[in-house]
Amino acid sequence: MELTISSKALTNNNLPCFSPIPFTRTLLNSSKSLCLASHHPLPRVSFSLSSTDSLKLMTSRKVIAMATGSSRDLEMSNLTALSPLDGRYWGKVKDLASSMSEFGLIYFRVLVEIKWLLKLSKVTEIAEVPSFSTEAEAYLQGIIDGFSIDDALEVKKIEKVTNHDVKAVEYFLKQKCESHPEIAKVLEFFHFACTSEDINNLSHGLMLQEALSSVILPSMDELIKSISLMAKEIAYVPMLSRTHGQPASPTTLGKEMAIFAVRLSEERRNLSETKIKGKFAGAVGNYNAHISAYPNIDWPHVAEEFVTSLGLTFNPYVTQIEPHDYMARLFNTISQFNNILIDFDRDIWSYISLGYFKQITKAGEIGSSTMPHKVNPIDFENSEGNLGKANAELTFLSMKLPISRMQRDLTDSTVLRNMGGALGHSLLAYKSAIQGIRKLQVNEARLNEDLDQTWEVLAEPIQTVMRRYGVPEPYEKLKELTRGRAVNEESIREFIKGLDLPEEAKSQLLKLTPHTYVGAAAALALAVDEALHL
Repeated sequence: MELTISSKALTNNNLPCFSPIPFTRTLLNSSKSLCLASHHPLPRVSFSLSSTDSLKLMTSRKVIAMATGSSRDLEMSNLTALSPLDGRYWGKVKDLASSMSEFGLIYFRVLVEIKWLLKLSKVTEIAEVPSFSTEAEAYLQGIIDGFSIDDALEVKKIEKVTNHDVKAVEYFLKQKCESHPEIAKVLEFFHFACTSEDINNLSHGLMLQEALSSVILPSMDELIKSISLMAKEIAYVPMLSRTHGQPASPTTLGKEMAIFAVRLSEERRNLSETKIKGKFAGAVGNYNAHISAYPNIDWPHVAEEFVTSLGLTFNPYVTQIEPHDYMARLFNTISQFNNILIDFDRDIWSYISLGYFKQITKAGEIGSSTMPHKVNPIDFENSEGNLGKANAELTFLSMKLPISRMQRDLTDSTVLRNMGGALGHSLLAYKSAIQGIRKLQVNEARLNEDLDQTWEVLAEPIQTVMRRYGVPEPYEKLKELTRGRAVNEESIREFIKGLDLPEEAKSQLLKLTPHTYVGAAAALALAVDEALHL
């Protein structure tokens, strides 16, 4: 694409003028590939420099977006992007571009249209579309495997004439195949008996499946594992708990991290188990056109075979659209994962504020423009902010998409184009949190300081042991000793010595300190991996 900002558009003579500067963003990925199904490997667009130093697109198995061109061109694109995901944060979210972009949507539409034609050739009752030769099948598969940016641009060029994005894909495929003698005979069976939403709903499902499998779930896993590893490494580090913001029974820092790892993994499992559904039943979900042309074919069965062949779950009860209920469940699950991560971000922020964590500094970085000493918890703040933005979009998607007037209105169409933004802000938040975790350093001296000053937390075990041995009014006696009063090691030990308890019980209580009164916290932290759902 090209961006031109004319100097005439800037009326303030003091503002800098932008001369016309072209910039290009193409698609590339170096990460591992993932096939949605053996039938339709997702291409990968990369580039190489030809002898004329021009960029040439090539294909392999997967597409991931990346900026190319000069650093000046890239900076221009970042400065003029409407969304920070496509500008400032592009480098952190570009992995989603292959599946959640306009390119990804067009690619999957091409895939679905071709796979449907191939499916029709396997239905013996449709004599007009005989089985393709191996060479013809390879030609059609080659259109999928070789789909490039130039191909997508050609589709967009056709769309300028048709003003219909799905019809443009159909015409593109006819143009691609009109020179092939075998396929040219069945060109009108591209998009046979289909409504646009037959193509779109499967494409959106495949987009989500690829984005989740290749980007979102792996990022969630990395985050959960980072928290789990931290939990085990600091399993034995005692920490003063705070309930209602006030000192409470001690725990360990590792056990508190383990809680988040387990909570997040539960939502991650729920997300991975969400069935991504698809329909292929025509204009109003009844196979009207299919049956009018071939009344003796079991079209619901054919449709189910086709949808499941793409790796999706078949939904037989639909209108013109797949009702998007699975999307609502999926987005709600991601939102809940994000809510838990917000809780984590805020807790870490609080622990940093208390001095329980230090942050490893990086040479050259600045925390405050006026206070040189500042080392701010910016990664966790960035994560929290993006999670809020993501959840606002995810909540809207989950509330809006299941609602469509009668057999269908078009309000879902424009909304579905915004799925990438919600996932992009989520991904950015996960990466920010992971980056923040890597900078954390436990400040045991500060943790010990708070524990040393809160001997009153031992009131709980003392009154519990008193209950065991029948000492009257144990709670009330500890309340009188500790509530609103200064309590220290000496006063606690004197109280214990004066209790009417067996010597063994009294000896055990005298050994307790705020540092050792942590129950099974360390063991829970060390066993965290057994509780994870990865």
